Amino acid sequence: MLTSGRTVVLDGGLATELEARGHDLSDALWSARLLADDPEEIVAAHVAFYRAGAEVATTASYQASFPGFAARGIDRAEAAALLRRSVELARRARDAVAGDGRPRWVAASAGPYGALLSDGSEYRGRYGLTQRELVAFHRPRLEVLAEAEPDVLALETVPDVDEAAAELAALEALDMPGVPVWLSYTVADGRTRAGQSLEEAFAVAAGNAQVLAVGVNCCSPAEVADAVAIAAEVSGKPVIVYPNSGEGWDAEGRRWAGAPTFSPDEVNRWVDGGAALVGGCCRVRPGDIADLARALRVT
Repeated sequence: MLTSGRTVVLDGGLATELEARGHDLSDALWSARLLADDPEEIVAAHVAFYRAGAEVATTASYQASFPGFAARGIDRAEAAALLRRSVELARRARDAVAGDGRPRWVAASAGPYGALLSDGSEYRGRYGLTQRELVAFHRPRLEVLAEAEPDVLALETVPDVDEAAAELAALEALDMPGVPVWLSYTVADGRTRAGQSLEEAFAVAAGNAQVLAVGVNCCSPAEVADAVAIAAEVSGKPVIVYPNSGEGWDAEGRRWAGAPTFSPDEVNRWVDGGAALVGGCCRVRPGDIADLARALRVT
């Protein structure tokens, strides 16, 4: 089980690693572009994180959606195949490092609606859509990803309680209770990006048996400790945390700015506070994950 009572190490920023390998991801599809254009590079990036000590590979489907693919002239059947491929590629990476007896898992990433807009909206939320419209956006992609049989669906970088509720409603409508999910918000100043309290945000998952963990990702590392305490108390679930490097995303300039503050030394404080799954997000490289894994092992 992914949440079996011990700390699980997640991977880091897949797109960051792909960029470091020389790929231009300025396209609106971001890393999902390589699902069609260079899938072997996605496998290689997953392998790099696994070999660094990650036990979970998060698929290259964060920015993948039927409307996003359609805008690139990719029809629905091919788009579904590419979504399934994201899970298959992560599995191939897992197979490539098998043999050392370590458990490893595949998490199918489902980013928020804001990722489709490719303008930083996932750091604001409040898209002006109804819950019905959000459910209609999320449901087809979640269905395809779930049918690909990942170990877990990652509902990640959610900026808004309303969108989290819509994603969970979409899953309920699919009636696939055997597929576990984690729910992870992006937060700032102790609130969701849309301004709701974290108590309200994490309460959405309380009592939902399909949600195996709740937490935060793609936020400043400074936000993590307080979020862990609230998530554990409000949801009653294991807590997942994977912040970014601490740099800030400049949506207009399409670049990261500021100094990194991600420190593997902090991981034990997060774990002591209740975090059960820990890793990194944007700008966190395999070397950072290796340091994080070592920090956990020395305690």
